[in-house]
Amino acid sequence: MNYEIKRLTPGLYFVATPIGTARDITLRALDVLASADVIAAEDTRSLRRLLEIHGVPLNGRQVLAYHDHSSPGARAKLLDLLAAGKSVAYASEAGTPLIADPGYHLSKEAADAGHQVTTAPGPSAVISALTLAGLPTDAFFFEGFLPNSKSARRNKLDSLREIPGTLVFYESPKRLADMLTDAADVLGATRSAAVCREITKKFEEVKRGPLGDLVSDLEKSSVKGEIVVLIDRASKQELGQDDIEAAVRKALETMSVRDAAETVAQATGQNKRKIYALALNLKSSV
Repeated sequence: MNYEIKRLTPGLYFVATPIGTARDITLRALDVLASADVIAAEDTRSLRRLLEIHGVPLNGRQVLAYHDHSSPGARAKLLDLLAAGKSVAYASEAGTPLIADPGYHLSKEAADAGHQVTTAPGPSAVISALTLAGLPTDAFFFEGFLPNSKSARRNKLDSLREIPGTLVFYESPKRLADMLTDAADVLGATRSAAVCREITKKFEEVKRGPLGDLVSDLEKSSVKGEIVVLIDRASKQELGQDDIEAAVRKALETMSVRDAAETVAQATGQNKRKIYALALNLKSSV
């Protein structure tokens, strides 16, 4: 047995569960699941199976269902248990609660009521995909699932066009081709992207390349399984020295040297000190 049964402080414990391989669960997550007074789950059957795999006994404890379609009474019952001084462990079907999974309203209302809310962190498809995609990870924006309709999906993609970070989406196999086609049309076929499929599972696969190429590849094959799509941020336009100088001259018509340098540096992605030096030189030559 790789867990420890101990008395937990009363409160709400969010437990991350494996997104594929059952052994990806953490020892602390097993400790919490073995020790909590009450266990709640997005999918009670999958959680019971996970407990069986790791030899975690229920010892008469009930596993309560709580998911997006639960009635307000289901959340109220969990809050009542917290108010009675119980420790409540809540687990998603796979991955981390609240990350495109249920749990937000439970978390907020438990915190608002003054209960301890903590987490036993672990697997997340978002973070796992970022480590596999080969795209920048210094900044990223997780959108989750895009809208079903084509027009709404394209409008949402357009609103994300200038986000200064890697875009991360969940997608279903049936909609993947349409989603990638729209992304290539709206964001540009040359944008770098990656499609991560079945992360941590037997048939894990990562396809990387420009959006246009990924669309073409998908026309030749069908896909199955859980999918995460990642798309690189928009690249800065390559500007020549004449373009930069023209931008600085234009800015100097209405701005101080300092403001002109800052404005042009931000707009072009160029070094601010070099732009400031250029602006000084241009200002003195007038």
